[in-house]
Amino acid sequence: MSGPGANGDAALPAEADPAATLLIADDDEVTRSGLGMLLGAQPGITVVGEAADGVEAVDRARSLRPNVVLMDVRMPRLNGIDATRRLLAGAADPPKVVVITTFENDGYVTAALSAGASGFVLKRLPVRRIAEAVRVVAAGEAVLFPAALGRMVAARPMGSAEALPQAALTCREEEVLRLMAVGLSNPEIAESLTVSVETIKTHVGNVLTKLGAQNRTHAVVIAYESGLVVPRFTE
Repeated sequence: MSGPGANGDAALPAEADPAATLLIADDDEVTRSGLGMLLGAQPGITVVGEAADGVEAVDRARSLRPNVVLMDVRMPRLNGIDATRRLLAGAADPPKVVVITTFENDGYVTAALSAGASGFVLKRLPVRRIAEAVRVVAAGEAVLFPAALGRMVAARPMGSAEALPQAALTCREEEVLRLMAVGLSNPEIAESLTVSVETIKTHVGNVLTKLGAQNRTHAVVIAYESGLVVPRFTE
């Protein structure tokens, strides 16, 4: 079983090439240690360190160079959203960030995405689901918690003239972007639209190019900000 060592960090062997090298940032020691043990036991994940607050998360991520940081939202000194923003700003090869929280608050989702996070999950999810999110993000994809995003998104009528006026998306590309925004993966979008996964990959690529989006998550943020999909914030 992989996990942090006695000092909270574990150096990776030179020959190791796991799907995900993971830093866990959470201010609750029991939660942090528990996640470390449980996720370290999952295939394709090596836990390389822990952090107890946002400042430590940024410092540890820069020194340990994991490819994924599992970042709690509410932490002392620096919260997870601001820590994500600081970690990703100006870095040549930053880690991917999966924001994790107990609080099912729609505002956290958009804040996390705007800060550059590649994923958002709830702590109450089964460990295998959290592990899957970590592996997906390590592979370069975004993972968005569908239940939270589903409540946030109230789609405008298809083909609304004011939505993304500069992008010139086709109706099908708008459709794909809406489905991306509610957290569907490429296979799920393909199944929903009854087309092949390769076709969806082409549409997603076109959407990213037309929006000038850096990645899938950035495209979703643009969709929110443009009004193509509308977030509904909780109290």
